[in-house]
Amino acid sequence: MRKLIRQPLEDVAACLNRLAESGRPGRTLGIVLVSLLITWFIYVPIHEMLHVLGCVATGGSVSKLEIAPHYGGALFAQWFPFVVSGGEYAGRLSGFDTKGSDLIYLATDFGPFVLSVLFGVPLLRMCAKRRRPILLGVGVVVGLAPFYNLIGDYYEMGSVITTRIATIVGAGGGAIAFEGIRSDDIFKLIGSFLLRPGDLGLHGAGSIAVGALLAAVSMVLAVILSLVTYAMGHGVACLTVGPGPVQADHDAGG
Repeated sequence: MRKLIRQPLEDVAACLNRLAESGRPGRTLGIVLVSLLITWFIYVPIHEMLHVLGCVATGGSVSKLEIAPHYGGALFAQWFPFVVSGGEYAGRLSGFDTKGSDLIYLATDFGPFVLSVLFGVPLLRMCAKRRRPILLGVGVVVGLAPFYNLIGDYYEMGSVITTRIATIVGAGGGAIAFEGIRSDDIFKLIGSFLLRPGDLGLHGAGSIAVGALLAAVSMVLAVILSLVTYAMGHGVACLTVGPGPVQADHDAGG
């Protein structure tokens, strides 16, 4: 676990060190910020469409994808019949059918992060080895996506796994135990726990306590899954970009 936690921290620190080496750090930082902002607006709809791809490619179906207007929702709605321009989030896959399969559910959640593994983390590692401020913003948005999606997609993946295990342990039939804690918005889930636990299918102090415990375990699992995702990208980066600066210097000295 220590190694998993250290990898992203070391990569980001190496990128910052490269920025500090610039003769004009203010200008370099400005380039990074502009690159990050532009990438974010491009990445949001791509992220949501990859959720769709993950669902459909594994046998599910999609009926509604919300994309905010300032992220191109109206334009995407003209191209794809399931896209709706608007919603309370920047983007959200609010209508999809997993055919009762948790594997399809997990593939739907994980779809966008294939881009982090194959492209984002290697790019971040490249920027850690060479000063590429215009690419660093891209690397941060795409490569670090698992971490800023902890309270959304990754919590949801964790909750799918924990509720499935709870169902198996409880020898449940077709119904998923504590299905109400499956959510792509941990803050909204906490609000429901505090104010409307009945909406989550939780009735009585015992049921609420077990549900809260499963939600906490799901969050821990979400952190582990995000670190593993980054480690997968780290492995791809070692094959495509080469070892990081620290490792490269050590090898050279040896």
